[in-house]
Amino acid sequence: MECIDVLETALKASTKKSTKRQISTIVPEMVVGWYHSHPGFGCWLSGVDINTQQSFEALNQRAVAVVVDPIQSVKGKVVIDAFRLINPQTMMLGQEPRQTTSNLGHLNKPSIQALIHGLNRHYYSIAINYRKNELEEKMLLNLHKKKWTDGLTLQRFDTHSKTNEQTVQEMLSLAIKYNKAVQEEDELPPEKLAIVNVGRQDAKKHLEEHVSNLMSSNIVQTLGTMLDTVVF
Repeated sequence: MECIDVLETALKASTKKSTKRQISTIVPEMVVGWYHSHPGFGCWLSGVDINTQQSFEALNQRAVAVVVDPIQSVKGKVVIDAFRLINPQTMMLGQEPRQTTSNLGHLNKPSIQALIHGLNRHYYSIAINYRKNELEEKMLLNLHKKKWTDGLTLQRFDTHSKTNEQTVQEMLSLAIKYNKAVQEEDELPPEKLAIVNVGRQDAKKHLEEHVSNLMSSNIVQTLGTMLDTVVF
């Protein structure tokens, strides 16, 4: 991470107080805070990040630290979070730290990695909300909207055959595991039976999912093939 000159940042912030952003109307905004990325590590603040945020909050109490994970964002959902520090004096006095109570946006469930690095102890998360006009909302809603014809789309027959073969092999493996688990349940005492499946794959649940997916995909493929034969 690049070294941040606090004095230079303060000078730039003072010259950008009148920064405006055009959404649907001109909304004046004060440029406060800084951002950086944690590629593949999630959103949290390290010790160096906390010291940097302390420098920014010394200049402006409303400064916000924004963290983005570009690697995890590739999956289709932007992984981003905003943080502010918790005053250590309030923690020493036994007072409750500040909590986000706004109903705008939504609160993300913190990851274990963020909790290990001091989330809700040294800093807290802020809910992020995106301002969109009516046209932008319609555009985003229609981005991945499915059509009724998508249900009649056929897979390539060689791909469908390989998928069926792979699914059946996985079902065979899951059936063996489920049969073994049922035999173990008859032999184990009740106190061990309560914890025997902790940390293990639920073979019955996965087997049911495989059966449901296999039947639905083959029904759609068969009906689509029959419709194509009759219509065309």
